[in-house]
Amino acid sequence: MFRYESFTTDPDRGLLTCGYSVAGHSFTERIELPAGSSWLTPQAQAAARLVFLLAGVSYYKTTAPPVIDLGDHPVTDAERAFLRTFYVDGLAEFAYRNQLDLRGLRLEGPSRVPNAHSGQLERDQVRTWHVGEGGGGPEGNERRALVPFGGGIDSIVSVEAMRGRADLALFVVSRPGARFDAIEKPAAVAGLPVVRAGREIDPQLLRSGELGFRNGHVPVTGILSAIAVLAAVLDGRDAVVMSNEWSASVPTTERDGKPVNHQWSKSAAFEEAFRGVLAASGLPEYFSALRDRTELWIADRFAKLTQYHSTFRSCNRAFHIDITRRLDHWCGECDKCCFIDLILAPFMSPGELSAVFGADGGGPEPLTRADLAPRFRALLGSGTKPFECVGEVSECRAAVVLASSRTDRRDCALLQELASEVTARPDAPTPAEIEAMRRPVGENFVPEPYSLQDAGA
Repeated sequence: MFRYESFTTDPDRGLLTCGYSVAGHSFTERIELPAGSSWLTPQAQAAARLVFLLAGVSYYKTTAPPVIDLGDHPVTDAERAFLRTFYVDGLAEFAYRNQLDLRGLRLEGPSRVPNAHSGQLERDQVRTWHVGEGGGGPEGNERRALVPFGGGIDSIVSVEAMRGRADLALFVVSRPGARFDAIEKPAAVAGLPVVRAGREIDPQLLRSGELGFRNGHVPVTGILSAIAVLAAVLDGRDAVVMSNEWSASVPTTERDGKPVNHQWSKSAAFEEAFRGVLAASGLPEYFSALRDRTELWIADRFAKLTQYHSTFRSCNRAFHIDITRRLDHWCGECDKCCFIDLILAPFMSPGELSAVFGADGGGPEPLTRADLAPRFRALLGSGTKPFECVGEVSECRAAVVLASSRTDRRDCALLQELASEVTARPDAPTPAEIEAMRRPVGENFVPEPYSLQDAGA
């Protein structure tokens, strides 16, 4: 049985400490944020509690027992349902890889009845305090938003799309005292204030093999989202603006007829459910600015943001926990590098992308490497889609078709070969379908003041 033990907040140190236990092991996670009396507000305590509830998934996975004991922490029926979904759907890839079935997971523990009035009153107070007309800060009632920032094309496009719509600050999470150049350099280009959180996971997780723990992907964006909400409350901000696009909702694969989505905690399903939990607790607005935008739309926008081209980096090897294995340049060969090259190729020249991937001692542009053909074909739907934060197959096919039609890409042998394969398929994207991907698709949860529609986007 996995058990939620306790969480405590220390306003003087700006510290949230969360405790969990399972199979004779006790775990402690610490979150560092700016200190101050704002930790004592009901909103901050409610946000800290949500971090505690969601961060437990990292420790549950060590043994993945069939029962979760909430301990002395009552939850509403809606929270219980959300938390169970967070575990079952958020750990679907983990279960897939470990050949587990989590659909019978039970959450045991006390229930509480939601107050039908207090949550909305608290939320109205937050909005009255931070949102309105004129002025700046709590008294002036200016919109103030926090944008989680990872240094990749999605968060960069979000920042520039939101610029001028609110008083913006970037939100960055790292290990306490650690910083990633792949985030810091584009953040410096953005020129916005940065709110930082230090997340210290229990060191036992880094010894999973030695201790016999199960390992695998967790819905980390959900955990970071909860930390961002807490940071927003502490910094007097009324919204957390994410950068999760339309294709994040598309499953990576299926198992027994059930979707398995590597990006589940970036999906519309998570966003909608999490928004409901936040609203019931009177916590800040939470939405993705890019929910109804394709990766093709995002790449088109990013290509115009030339000030970031020499600093952005989406290669996951830039974020390795082990600093000796962390790269200070694009690896140029992983699934993420191949996807970023492919999605930008319709909008950036070979010279521009060669400069991106070759910077700081990197290598050649992935599309110039014939040995990477299997990775590109996997992105295009031939073989298993990578368990990575990459676009949907139709987006990748559209990118191949568009890129191959550029006059400066006619001698790119791999790209032309891939394009021939795509256009020969009976389900090849039509010009009309490709054009549709360059416009908004589906629905979003973006509040009116932050909407991109009035910008002709």
